[in-house]
Amino acid sequence: MAERVEQEEIFSQVLRAGRRTYFFDVRATKADDYYLTVTESKKFTHDDGSFHYQKHKIYLYKEDFTDFKEMLGKATDYILNEKGSEVISERHQKDFKKEETTEETKSTESFTDVSFDDI
Repeated sequence: MAERVEQEEIFSQVLRAGRRTYFFDVRATKADDYYLTVTESKKFTHDDGSFHYQKHKIYLYKEDFTDFKEMLGKATDYILNEKGSEVISERHQKDFKKEETTEETKSTESFTDVSFDDI
């Protein structure tokens, strides 16, 4: 059985994002052409204090760069246009509380508080 050997990085960048780290590595094919690997590494801590990393990797080849970059741009622009750049997430904000909308809240949210004592 042939052992798969990872190619040495030719160019590398690291993005640390909380307990996740992203690695952008340029590698060479056997024909000495370049491709990109993007690896997400996530740290998990066990109850006993030990930890392990879970990694996910994608490979991008030059023939897909233009379409990938275009689709990534469209997807990220869509998110920013729809939701803005502020992070609103249970995972990212410890004090995040999902607002529950009840029928009572829906029917009264368009009204202003009126005090009849003033009449």
